[in-house]
Amino acid sequence: MKECPRLAALGRRQFLRGGAVAAAGAAAVSVVSTTPARAVVPAARVDYPASRLANVRDLKVNEPMQIAYPDADSPGVLIKLGTPVDGGAGPDRDIVAYSTLCPHKGFPLAYDSTDKTLSCPGHFSRFDCEKEGQQVWGHATQNLAMFRLTVDTAGDIRAVGADELIYGRTRNVLSENTVSLRRG
Repeated sequence: MKECPRLAALGRRQFLRGGAVAAAGAAAVSVVSTTPARAVVPAARVDYPASRLANVRDLKVNEPMQIAYPDADSPGVLIKLGTPVDGGAGPDRDIVAYSTLCPHKGFPLAYDSTDKTLSCPGHFSRFDCEKEGQQVWGHATQNLAMFRLTVDTAGDIRAVGADELIYGRTRNVLSENTVSLRRG
């Protein structure tokens, strides 16, 4: 019976020590998790073959144009936002392009011109077109794939790469070995 209080004290000490370690770990995680993911780990840019999408003259402000990049199995949208944005191309740095396959389950995304977002009807993920496809909310676990653009002196807009994994692909490469998954 005399050993019982000592075991209880030892248990309390271990509990308190473990609790202090857990609290310190939780504090460290909360500090790290408040930093945006893009600032901690830059997106892996993938260089696909360049593909002409349109000409600057073909675009109207805040009206999306349907595109396919890097191939016909990858629908996307080209948008002239009307205000300069990070990652934007063209003379006004306001032209952007994104995959329109939700990175969560591959549902087709719809553009909302009122807040310049792409929205998923499946599970309500929402992506900010003015912030390089950053997820605003929803079930997706990654940002939307943004297609990198160049604009030449004639105004031709070319896609030259992507900065996130396109839904349904095991990797961002074009080759005979590329596997594309489709929803069933």
